[in-house]
Amino acid sequence: MRIVTLPGDGIGPEVTAAAVRVLDALPLDVRVEEHPFGGAAIHATGNPLPEATLEACRAADAVLLGAVGLPEFDGASVRPEQGLIRLRGELDVYANLRPTRGPGIDLLIVRELVGGLYFGASGRRDDGSAYDTCEYSPAQIERIARRGFELARERRGRLASVDKANVMETSRLWREVLTRVGAEYPDVRLEHVLVDTAGLLIVQDPVRFSTIVTENTFGDILSDVAAGTSGGLGLAASASLADGGPGVFEPVHGSAPDIAGQGLANPAAMLRSVALLLRHAAGEPGLAAALDEAVDDALESAPTPDLGGTATTASFADAVLDRIAA
Repeated sequence: MRIVTLPGDGIGPEVTAAAVRVLDALPLDVRVEEHPFGGAAIHATGNPLPEATLEACRAADAVLLGAVGLPEFDGASVRPEQGLIRLRGELDVYANLRPTRGPGIDLLIVRELVGGLYFGASGRRDDGSAYDTCEYSPAQIERIARRGFELARERRGRLASVDKANVMETSRLWREVLTRVGAEYPDVRLEHVLVDTAGLLIVQDPVRFSTIVTENTFGDILSDVAAGTSGGLGLAASASLADGGPGVFEPVHGSAPDIAGQGLANPAAMLRSVALLLRHAAGEPGLAAALDEAVDDALESAPTPDLGGTATTASFADAVLDRIAA
């Protein structure tokens, strides 16, 4: 299996190094190759997603991404985040899976990743105003809807479709398509929830939901809210999947340049992203479950500073490796 790593910026290289150590310890035939991405790639080539990096990702079985973003590029014409958005579009990884796990919580947010505001037209006008366009086609909504229904069927047979249909025309189209596709899944109970209500309920009663499917911007916000119910972004993993070709697996947290190079980064989210890679790209659900369990055990016995402990990035990885070897 060929895995391309994109360590990126800030703490990205540190959590990626922990992930590679764990991958090397697993009974899996993998070849890992590293390529520049994000701010590091801008420094090296002037481009946050160099063509050589993109071609390597296209040829890979999976992409493991650390984090992107550096304060020095805030407001610049070329920014690290532009590489991330382009990578998602080029690989067409339209289905972003963001699980939230914690005491009594088992929530999966299925976020549409290559449409909506992130990929709509945007700009500034001569009068000083700015605009961002949210646009969806029925085909874009239908494919993420089917992914959501299939995943809900594998879980607890409940799917909440989150929109803003009382205000937005794209949300009204979203609701129409979800209702139509839902008729093909009589074994899955579909409910429609407005996004503001969904945010409130995730905070008040996160166990109420099992699987949520929603559009790009709503999914970005709600998944961070959900992460707050189970320990924070340091624990939040994600998998971005296409219908064919490599998926992109990455922690939800940012590059945290303020703690970069100090060994303080929590690699749990990255290691949980490796578990998603094992499940969705390598076809190794047993290894994925074993890694998830090892990470959970390490969180109890060797928490990092963000969770009130003293473990370093490396020592947390050591604890995970010890449990895998046991």
